[in-house]
Amino acid sequence: MPLVSRKSILAIAAVIDVAIHAQGRPVSAKALAARHRLPPRHLEPVLQALVRDGILKGVRGPHGGYELARERKRITVEDILRAASSAEEAGEPALPGSTVVNNVVQSALVEAERMFSAALGRINVEDLAKQAQSLK
Repeated sequence: MPLVSRKSILAIAAVIDVAIHAQGRPVSAKALAARHRLPPRHLEPVLQALVRDGILKGVRGPHGGYELARERKRITVEDILRAASSAEEAGEPALPGSTVVNNVVQSALVEAERMFSAALGRINVEDLAKQAQSLK
């Protein structure tokens, strides 16, 4: 069971990409998609969700694109995952083979996913049933 969805991983990678590449000018969705080996429109729902949640800022115009809406240290992965959850899709294809996705995002999440999975494994239906009954 994957802890973090494909769209969420792409959202994290997109924010990292913008943080790295937006040096005084916005990063275009086309450039983001190309770096992550995706069709240009594939990231748009994720990027729009990140804009709606105040993580990225969309800049319109011929030299438009995306930039961080606040300081890097004030954006957490939790913020990104919350925003990306609004852009989720069922039956998603495999992740692209970009360097950021493979070497940064996925390796950073492996241990957290294992720990989360172990924690979920310690919560059973019996315990939850007892807790629910105590509320009555």
